[in-house]
Amino acid sequence: MEQSPFARQPALITGAASGIGRACALHLAAKGAPVVINHLPHEQATVEAMVADIEQAGGRALGVVADVSNEEQVTEMFAKAVAAFGTVYILVNNAGIQKDAEFAEMSVADWQRVLDVNLTGQFLCARAAAREFRRRGVKPEISPAAGKIICMSSVHQVIPWAGHANYAATKGGIHMLMATLAQELAPARIRVNAVLPGAIRTPINRPAWDTSEALNDLLRLIPYGRIGEPEDIAKAVGWLASDDSDYVNGANLAVDGGMLLYPGFAGHG
Repeated sequence: MEQSPFARQPALITGAASGIGRACALHLAAKGAPVVINHLPHEQATVEAMVADIEQAGGRALGVVADVSNEEQVTEMFAKAVAAFGTVYILVNNAGIQKDAEFAEMSVADWQRVLDVNLTGQFLCARAAAREFRRRGVKPEISPAAGKIICMSSVHQVIPWAGHANYAATKGGIHMLMATLAQELAPARIRVNAVLPGAIRTPINRPAWDTSEALNDLLRLIPYGRIGEPEDIAKAVGWLASDDSDYVNGANLAVDGGMLLYPGFAGHG
């Protein structure tokens, strides 16, 4: 039986205990990649069950507790990944939080925490990944790339979002972080791209889809007429992580059902 191209390309997915991160971890594991599932302490039981399911299906998985905004914990997480699987080839920079408030009422603490996790966390993890990719270098028999980084951004790196200034600011920051890394790291054969989810059915935005009224309001913003599922994002991540996308670098892949098409102008404005 032919071995999966992912079998020798371990993936580390941050914020992978639920939602989009969970879907990405399960999708990459199903494709044959050994996966490191990053999570927080209170998610231990959930991740242990994920690891057991992946291993029962014949895959390899490791759960690692780390706060991505903490430099020491990120360093330790990558060390554990390399100890377990020999290296890391794929980073899915997914961990993110929201702490929403009207701008005039937003606390400095909530502003800073969202920046720490959503933006500094991506910086720390991407830096650790780039160091590992450069240490190992390109192994043509495994992949034409030294490594692949997929930054989880949002349509809100483009669309302003009242009441979410801290979150939207981080996504705008991720846009330029991704593009700059893609430019800088390309000579080392490290590819960096971003996925821009639209409205996805995850716990973080449950109020937007949990009632029929809320869902109907949301669907007015989605030309394609349905809310996205975490698996929609995972499939896009799987392609960007694969060598089928080897000539794709510095790209923003919107997976949003057309949210970025300004649906308010569908009737000629």
